[in-house]
Amino acid sequence: MEKRQKLEAIEKMIRELEDVKNSQTSLLKKVAQLEAENINIGIDILDKELGDVHEKADTNLEHLTQVIENMQTYRNDFVKKNKLDVPEEV
Repeated sequence: MEKRQKLEAIEKMIRELEDVKNSQTSLLKKVAQLEAENINIGIDILDKELGDVHEKADTNLEHLTQVIENMQTYRNDFVKKNKLDVPEEV
């Protein structure tokens, strides 16, 4: 694979990871909303389980954020190593 194509693929993967992160953030907000709604209702099953779901979703979000940061560093290093930060000659 040509270096510019590889860079485009890396950037696409970073965008997709950002999409996954946005979905994970949305999931976390929904779980928090369920926890808040259940304060008034007091369903034991939700009292028991939602805390764990929230914690795992938060842990996944933190891990995903780290993966994205690592990928961005990888991309930046790849660009420098392969001198892709200079415009292509036409």
